[in-house]
Amino acid sequence: MKRIIVVLSLGILAVAGCGDQSKTASDKAKESSGNPLTAPADYVGAVVKAQQTAVKTVDIASITKAIQMFSVEQGRYPKTLDELVAEQYLPRIPEVPQGMRFQYHSNTGTVKIVPQ
Repeated sequence: MKRIIVVLSLGILAVAGCGDQSKTASDKAKESSGNPLTAPADYVGAVVKAQQTAVKTVDIASITKAIQMFSVEQGRYPKTLDELVAEQYLPRIPEVPQGMRFQYHSNTGTVKIVPQ
């Protein structure tokens, strides 16, 4: 009897924890049309999106590191991102993808990329 209860409990846990069902069929369809004729365009779009995400991640990481170094050495966060360039913590402010901009909070020293 105990074995049956244990097996049933494990089965229920396994079924309850299977997969991420948060995406609906329409969400999945938006990611790719599934049409072989549009596959090259879908692929190129996915590559461009992945490249933009990678660039944003690298840019934010380098700026965050510069902000941290500035904070340790100066005892405060920079007032603007341009101050990081002026004090030579960064050679230049990286460019963001088109239609995006940096949002910097000087009181917390956080930076992120947001739509314009």
